[in-house]
Amino acid sequence: MEKMSNFEKKFGKYAISNLSMILILCYVLGYVIQLINADFLLYLTLDPYAILHGQIWRLFTWIIMPPSSLNPFTIIMLLFYYNIGTSLEHTWGVYRYNVYLLSGMLFTILGSFVWLGIQFFLTGSAGLKETSLIVSLLFSTYYVNMSIFLAFAATFPEVQVLLMFLIPVKVKWLGILDGLVLLYDFLFAGGLVTRIVIASSLLNFVIFFLTSRSHIHMTPKQMKRRAEFRQDIRRNSRVTKHKCAICGQTEDDDPNLEFRFCSKCNGNYEYCQQHLFSHTHVK
Repeated sequence: MEKMSNFEKKFGKYAISNLSMILILCYVLGYVIQLINADFLLYLTLDPYAILHGQIWRLFTWIIMPPSSLNPFTIIMLLFYYNIGTSLEHTWGVYRYNVYLLSGMLFTILGSFVWLGIQFFLTGSAGLKETSLIVSLLFSTYYVNMSIFLAFAATFPEVQVLLMFLIPVKVKWLGILDGLVLLYDFLFAGGLVTRIVIASSLLNFVIFFLTSRSHIHMTPKQMKRRAEFRQDIRRNSRVTKHKCAICGQTEDDDPNLEFRFCSKCNGNYEYCQQHLFSHTHVK
């Protein structure tokens, strides 16, 4: 935690605010491209073979690949992920949320190259180009988004959501259910590439859970108290331009108050309009 604090002090100013909204806007761009020319999306996927052969842009453009076809259910899911991502950003802070989300993307990129290396070792270069293009569709932000939900469930386990818009369920049970489904997919449902995709995309959650499990749980009341505490700190630490030497009021207390320095006092004493003419002069 000490090292993380030092990194945050040094690099926190570069953190990107509202990262969840930026990710959703990337999806919107992907949907626009899909409507115009769906085949063009194949040049934007996370294809490690193509990247090693000069198509460097794929290291970044795979993020805009839409998670599924555009329909009302997808829109609702994107709004849901925006809400939970924003909640995590407000709770953890912009820097730590950046580290969590971007590390999930970085691990996904590394996972694609791990798969390429294993595939080359097992089968050689024959058909590797075509196979890599097909597999690149699996290396997407799907499981990265899943890691956001798992982090939300671990941070706010008692929060209730409406399953099917009707049934109130605590989010921790949905998180456990998703975890079991992911475990089943990892062990039984898919082959080598599926295991690498799941492991690499969710590695950020594993690291987060192991390093933060003792202090990550927060209830909505705790979150509200934390936000109020931060507001009090900002309000109390703010340097004001004016302060009455008698009552201590500042422009923060009443923006309509007027302040003046008294020319008859010995020193720089400032008074509000209520005490400018009624105070005892300092000699």
